[in-house]
Amino acid sequence: MEIWINPACSKCRSAISLLDAEGADYTVRRYLEDVPTEDEIREVLARLGLEPWDITRTQEAAAKDLGLKEWPRDASARDRWIAALAAHPKLIQRPIITADDGTAVVARTEEAVRDALSR
Repeated sequence: MEIWINPACSKCRSAISLLDAEGADYTVRRYLEDVPTEDEIREVLARLGLEPWDITRTQEAAAKDLGLKEWPRDASARDRWIAALAAHPKLIQRPIITADDGTAVVARTEEAVRDALSR
């Protein structure tokens, strides 16, 4: 199990605390420092069953600078969204847990973290 975190994020710290309390075996990826490649983002999206705009933090300054709210949300724009996430990792929703069964969850709630632990 791997968890993508920003240590400054309270939701990330809460998820780590819950994983620790449950004795989970996991690896931490500080994705702002160890930036995911476009292929890694595609893999995580496939595991999540989501599209890139579903995991984009559109309120971030970079999102506003890029005008992301105006970008199409369809197959023709998918690669553009993924490239933006790779170029601006702060736009990636967090934390994301990749579970041992090949799935992933956006673990912003205790329920989502427990869901990942049960996989």
